[in-house]
Amino acid sequence: MFNRRELFLAAGAAAGAATVLTALPAAAEEAAALPRREVELVAPPFVHAHEQATSRGPEVVAFKMSVVEKEIVIDDAGTKIHAFAYNGSIPGPLMVVHEGDYLELTLENPPTNQFSHNIDFHAATGGLGGGELTLVNPGEEVTLRFRATRAGVFIYHCAPGGPMIPWHVALGMNGAVLVLPRAGLSDGAGKALRYDRVYYVGEQDFYVPRDANGAFKTYESSADSYVDTMDVMHKLIPSHVVFNGAVGALTGKKAMTAKVGETVLIIHSSAMRDTRPHIIGGHGDYVWLMGKFANAPLRDLETWAVPGGSAVAALYTFRQPGVYAYVNHNLIEAVELGATAHFRVDGKWNDDLMTQVRRPSPIG
Repeated sequence: MFNRRELFLAAGAAAGAATVLTALPAAAEEAAALPRREVELVAPPFVHAHEQATSRGPEVVAFKMSVVEKEIVIDDAGTKIHAFAYNGSIPGPLMVVHEGDYLELTLENPPTNQFSHNIDFHAATGGLGGGELTLVNPGEEVTLRFRATRAGVFIYHCAPGGPMIPWHVALGMNGAVLVLPRAGLSDGAGKALRYDRVYYVGEQDFYVPRDANGAFKTYESSADSYVDTMDVMHKLIPSHVVFNGAVGALTGKKAMTAKVGETVLIIHSSAMRDTRPHIIGGHGDYVWLMGKFANAPLRDLETWAVPGGSAVAALYTFRQPGVYAYVNHNLIEAVELGATAHFRVDGKWNDDLMTQVRRPSPIG
């Protein structure tokens, strides 16, 4: 177990080890000759503009992201934690490229932060997913480039070393990359699939310590909370399981929207815990289990699995108007711990799909 002084020393030592590696980048002459496009990221559940299919050749797609250490409120009771967040959002922004493109990220760690941070891309090929080459101290920035050789949805997360890894991820440092096939999505039998809207849902487990009376504790800083938080994490029982950083982050007025007849691509990631998304009143028309587009999608699923450390893509065309609850179908986690979102769908009701034949009335 670390005390506060050891905590900072461990983080600094890991950063120093990575500095040696950053001095030995491999040359990428092919990438240097390609067209370059800079993309501004947007906060989830929204996704930056992109082509679903492209006739262009490979290019370098450049992003910039800053690590934000900040206090956030995670439920309606006002529970606060000191979070670590890529670009200030939990999950971090979804980055979209096409298979064969080079993803280039400049990661900034502002001088106002206390800790070293990095990024491990599950989409990348190379030591620690780029984690060794991106570890930066407060006041530094670093640029990593990798070739997206596999189509699918992949998570990314902070991995600064040792016990810092689960702690940083549990405080919010995770997101996803969508690597689309250059020809776009398909049903696996030659039929092209398209979407009208895309939303990114990141499932997050939080581990907030309680005091002797059972109330959630607050701390002056993330470092002050470290020992107590790790103690809760070791029990593997989260205090909150939420979508996009807080209870209710995607419900009510913040619900995701669509119209009857529109096809929605849902990206769902979970950095550490297994989960099982379900649209109450809907289905997964096409679901790429494990999120990999080289594999044919499964059809007409009621619920699908997202193993911890991965992301899944699901395509659904809404057929009825109304509010659809999108939940982790461990309903205890959905209802009691917060893993619920809403889709608000506009359009005309179809009685052929569902109708109330008889109103409630006395028996007999």
